[in-house]
Amino acid sequence: MMNALGTPACLLLLGGTSDIALAVARRYRSEGTALTVVLAARPGERRDRAVAELRQSGCTVEVRDFDARRTDTHSDVIASIERDVDVAVVAFGLLGDPESAWTDVETARELAEVNYVGAVTTGVALAARVRAQGHGVIVALSSVAGERPRRSNFVYGSTKAGMDAFYTGLGEALREHGGRVVVVRPGFVRSKMTEGLDAAPMAVTPDEVAAAIVDAVRSGREQVWVPRAMRVVMSGLRHLPRPLFRRLPI
Repeated sequence: MMNALGTPACLLLLGGTSDIALAVARRYRSEGTALTVVLAARPGERRDRAVAELRQSGCTVEVRDFDARRTDTHSDVIASIERDVDVAVVAFGLLGDPESAWTDVETARELAEVNYVGAVTTGVALAARVRAQGHGVIVALSSVAGERPRRSNFVYGSTKAGMDAFYTGLGEALREHGGRVVVVRPGFVRSKMTEGLDAAPMAVTPDEVAAAIVDAVRSGREQVWVPRAMRVVMSGLRHLPRPLFRRLPI
């Protein structure tokens, strides 16, 4: 259960090598309370480094093999955790090459399977856990790209739009069972995923996103834009006539 400060005793990171996921763990651990992190990710050097980093910071770390595309394993991964999960962060995702995504079937399928299908099956498994526990917060890392997909990355945007809708609805479904879902919509994040890309206006860091996540979990918010001003920007873009939207340099 959460302590009096709103810090979880057990934090589950799905896609545990994500820069944002690790930043969330660091922020909670910096508060000085005991923290068990269940790091679920594919085996490899990145996972080993993440585990070492978290243990060095003082976290107790449990490791689970997790592959977003192996949807038949998701329920078993969640069920294998023997303690209550206070906060679960769904942090896995692929950006992909935007041109290959709409011209190559396998690239499109991979984006859809990881960003949407895998997110849905994981969400269903987490929802079962929350219902059994009677409490828990699920944090879903969406993206502003899903609010109005652009020509430049519309396949990625479409997967995030579906993922966002699913977790928004899941929050409503879990309300009566003592659970809550926080949908987080960052803009451009300077991370491993976007390395080599030109930063968009209002770009943020993983630590800034993590700070927003921790604040939202504690305050009871259900939807978060990072930075906050992005909410106003996206509200305007959603209502912009299509001919004008096409002309924007985004």
